[in-house]
Amino acid sequence: MVDPYIFYQIVVLDYIRPIFFQNWEKVKISRSFAYKNPNPNINLQTPKSPRPNPQTYNISVHYACTATHNHQTMLRVHGWDPNSVSDIHFHDLKIPPFLTTSQNPNAPNKFPSHLQPLLNASLHLCDPMASLLRITKHAATRIIVINDSMMGSVVQDLVTIPNHESYTFHGISAFTCFFHLWEAMGKALELDPYSKIIAKDLPSHEGCFTTEFMNFIDSQVKFQKLSFEYLYNTCRVIESQEGAYMDLMEKIKGDKKHWAIGPFNPVRNIDLNKRHKCLEWLDKESPNLVIYVFWDNNYLSFGTTTTMEDKQIKELAIGLEKSEQNFIWVLRDADKGDIFINVELRNAEILEGHPSTGGFMSHCGWNSCMESITMGVPITAWPMASEQPRNTVLITKLPKVGTVVKDWSCRDELVTSSTIEKAVKLLMASKEGDEIRKRTVDLGGAIEKFIEEGGVSRKELDSFITHIIR
Repeated sequence: MVDPYIFYQIVVLDYIRPIFFQNWEKVKISRSFAYKNPNPNINLQTPKSPRPNPQTYNISVHYACTATHNHQTMLRVHGWDPNSVSDIHFHDLKIPPFLTTSQNPNAPNKFPSHLQPLLNASLHLCDPMASLLRITKHAATRIIVINDSMMGSVVQDLVTIPNHESYTFHGISAFTCFFHLWEAMGKALELDPYSKIIAKDLPSHEGCFTTEFMNFIDSQVKFQKLSFEYLYNTCRVIESQEGAYMDLMEKIKGDKKHWAIGPFNPVRNIDLNKRHKCLEWLDKESPNLVIYVFWDNNYLSFGTTTTMEDKQIKELAIGLEKSEQNFIWVLRDADKGDIFINVELRNAEILEGHPSTGGFMSHCGWNSCMESITMGVPITAWPMASEQPRNTVLITKLPKVGTVVKDWSCRDELVTSSTIEKAVKLLMASKEGDEIRKRTVDLGGAIEKFIEEGGVSRKELDSFITHIIR
């Protein structure tokens, strides 16, 4: 069997969280390599000796990014075997200093533009990444590089390495990817036999992104043609009937193969040995009665990069109180330009770790959607920016596992306490909410079966591994 040499090169953002170790836990390192390091911009770290694993694919897994984000990646691995991190080579790459600021809660556009300096600085990873690849190109029969879709230019020098293959990772849904490409093509692609399932009245991208960010994305798209195939943090059962949007991505991309290898978050067996004190309160609550937190509960989370104005926070607080539903509300400072706060209380602890959790009020970032759906918890969506308005359409119109707090067409308006009260009661205290909750539980159960041995998602990952070690 050939021994491919896998690299991950990912700049960590809110909607591209470093939680890739679930499906890669069985892609264990079978042996370590010793390197002579001629480049001071690269810190090569050797992992601990791996434990024997009969299911190992005999593949060395490597993760390359800045030291700060590598550290945060390791902190965020929760719910899985902690030894899975020790089986991965982490490589610290250097980028030039950049301005770090906080997001302005009063900005009309809620896109996290304070992260733009980080994105711009990340383009300087090109040379360190090329040096790392040159160092290691003789260590394996084939070098497999998986890069985030926003980092295509960073791996452009791969064309100079004969034994390489490049794969683009999309941290968003195939649904969102498809409509972005289809609209860019002028909707020219014939959609039969899928025309009946195509979502109608999609929100426009107006207000979703800044001009600078769209220019950045445009600068990266051209490098995707260098990619052999595509990977997605999604599951076919979420992407409409029989994975229709994955099929549409294959249709729109022609000769490219697409693998749905998510979810990357744990769907069970959350380690709650170190429990947050609020979980003790949840222990005393009945199922299906709390709003962020229990089986019948609603988790209020607006992501790590989203901020609210004080007057909106006040309306939210009043609306929650008027709803007369129990709730847990995580309200904290947003992350800054290069530091992602390591919160003690994690979504997984609330969403899956307690039978009382029955709902999740969220900005509808894709990672939050995947966490909530896979754990069988319905969402009440409050999109703020980015792909979140279209994620809202996906979860409320296709599998129908959520409701809407704030329609995107009203994004510039203050959401009143009465609107919030109605949204909470709809999800937490109505027949319709109960039906949505049942659908979500059923979907979560289906996803769990998908990732088990012989399941569709497991087969997709196995198919990808078989492909790269062919």
